Amino acid sequence: MARLAKRGEIWMIDLGLAAKIRPCLILSVPFADNERALVSYVPRTTQQRSGRFEVEHNSPQFKPGAFDTQNIGSVPPARLDRFLATVNDHTLEQVEAALAAWLGMKV
Repeated sequence: MARLAKRGEIWMIDLGLAAKIRPCLILSVPFADNERALVSYVPRTTQQRSGRFEVEHNSPQFKPGAFDTQNIGSVPPARLDRFLATVNDHTLEQVEAALAAWLGMKV
């Protein structure tokens, strides 16, 4: 059985023909057998716009970039290609806050 993605991990995900395979931060929690088999993510981009919905992410194993919370998506686990890294709690909290702001959610 393949390794399951966990919240806070960065995985390469096949986002389709136009978007290609990109590094993405997993945001969803594990799904149960009676739930839809989907993994929710925000992609990591190196084409930063420095907007309020981007969370800067710098790590030695990546080019400078950011998580783009305006581009949240979900895919079946079969579209996950490979595990790359895990973000720290502070980065995950920043992404959660930016995503909540983008969606107009009060936290």
